[in-house]
Amino acid sequence: MSTSPSPQSSDDASLVVAAREGDRAAFGGLYARYARMVHGILLARVPHNDVDDLVQDVFLRALPRLRDLRDAAKFGPWLAAITRNCANDFHRQTRTIAAATDSLSEDEAELPASKPAPAAEAAMILAFVRNLPNAYRETLILRLVEGMTGPEIAARTGLTPGSVRVNLHRGMQQLREKLSQAAPDTSIQPQVRPGKNSTVQDKNGLRGRNEP
Repeated sequence: MSTSPSPQSSDDASLVVAAREGDRAAFGGLYARYARMVHGILLARVPHNDVDDLVQDVFLRALPRLRDLRDAAKFGPWLAAITRNCANDFHRQTRTIAAATDSLSEDEAELPASKPAPAAEAAMILAFVRNLPNAYRETLILRLVEGMTGPEIAARTGLTPGSVRVNLHRGMQQLREKLSQAAPDTSIQPQVRPGKNSTVQDKNGLRGRNEP
C-alpha cells in the first residue's frame, strides 16, 4: 500500500528543485519555512548570542549541498542534521562555550533569588532546558521559544507526531521538576499558549521568533 507525499513535502521538493537551478526566491522560501526550526535547534545547543549568526551559517552550508540531497521531499530532516553538525563544529572550535550552557552569567546569578527579574527567569528556564536530554531539549525549545506547534515540529524535523508528543510531555515533566527544585517558593513554570506564536509565559521573557 503506497501513501501520497504530504503537501508540505511536495512544496519542499518543488522549492528544492528550483533552488538547485539557481532560483534565489525558492531558496528564500526554504529559509522562511525552516528558519525557526534551525534557530530552535541551535538555541538548544549553543549560547544564544551566537545563534543568529549560526542560522545564517547553516543555510550557507546547505545551499551548495542541495544537489547532494537525494530525496528533495526530505529537506527538513536533512537541514536539521546540518544544523546539529554546525552546532557540534561550533563547540569543537570554541573552548569557552560549555560553561555558558550550564549556568547563568555572573550578573544574572547575583540577582535576588526570591524575586528575579524577567530576564533572569528566562535565562534560568533556558539553562535548565539545555540540561535536559537532547531529544527533550530540542523539541521543547522549538515549542516554547520558537512557537512551533507539535505537528509543525514533526513536519519540519522528520520526527513522528507521536515522538514529538512524547518528547514534549516528558520534557515538560522534567523541566517542571527542575524548576520546582530550584525555586520552590516561586511560580516560575513554563506555559504553552495555543497558536503558532505560543511561547513561554510572558514574564519569563522568552518569546517565539518569526524569522524572515
